[in-house]
Amino acid sequence: MLDLGVLHGDVLLFGGPYSNLQATEAVLTEAAKRGIPAQRMICTGDVTAYCGQPRETVATIREAGILTVAGNCETQLAAGAMDCGCGFEEGTTCDLLSVGWFAHVDRQVGAQDRQWMATLPTMVVFRHAGRTVAVVHGGATDIARFLWDVSPESEFVEEIAAITARVGPVDMVVAGHCGIPFVRQVAGVTWVNAGVIGMPPHDGSQGTRFAILSESGVKFHVLSYDALKAYAEMQKAGLIRGYDQALLSGYWPSEDVLPPSLRLASLSRASG
Repeated sequence: MLDLGVLHGDVLLFGGPYSNLQATEAVLTEAAKRGIPAQRMICTGDVTAYCGQPRETVATIREAGILTVAGNCETQLAAGAMDCGCGFEEGTTCDLLSVGWFAHVDRQVGAQDRQWMATLPTMVVFRHAGRTVAVVHGGATDIARFLWDVSPESEFVEEIAAITARVGPVDMVVAGHCGIPFVRQVAGVTWVNAGVIGMPPHDGSQGTRFAILSESGVKFHVLSYDALKAYAEMQKAGLIRGYDQALLSGYWPSEDVLPPSLRLASLSRASG
């Protein structure tokens, strides 16, 4: 666990660069426009994943000095593991597709970057505008735990209890991993998923998401970047099994990991 002390001014929160160099460069541009230095940017992990430029994306994050919480991809690469550790159910489309993109990441990421990944904290704590904030990747009990805005309250309560057992009472938890941003109030704690910048949130648009924590609270923002360039880099790398198209269509190649109520068919019925 890493304690940052008190942070003053807006904090930019984002997750999942996912080897998407163009999105990573775009979020740095957004931070510069808003006058937010790297010391007040926090990445919730999974710097590498689906897209075409893992080595370059890691280099950009490291050179910028952005504080990064270890995601499952970082812990797996640091350990020399042979899979992403995403928690996908065996045999599902997400699981099968992960074999291709993780192999690409594994070939691209060198020893020095793996050593850096091994040093990343699994939890970060800071104070901001009178709040105590903890940052994790998926959860404190499981780095690759998927928590959605529709997940049972008991799952959030379990995670909050594990966090407070390590760091004491918190007012806010910031997480990533699931890829869809949301805010949920649980037992007096604000749970924030900051979203990811490397892949759209399965909503039919190319824009990805990041969050700004200000004195008034958290606000999500759409990140515009050169999706066509990111798509071209995936094509060049031979990553052409679905996530490349997702950058342009805004829809994931599989809904296996999503709770039924968040799948497009359910959402369409609800809106109709």
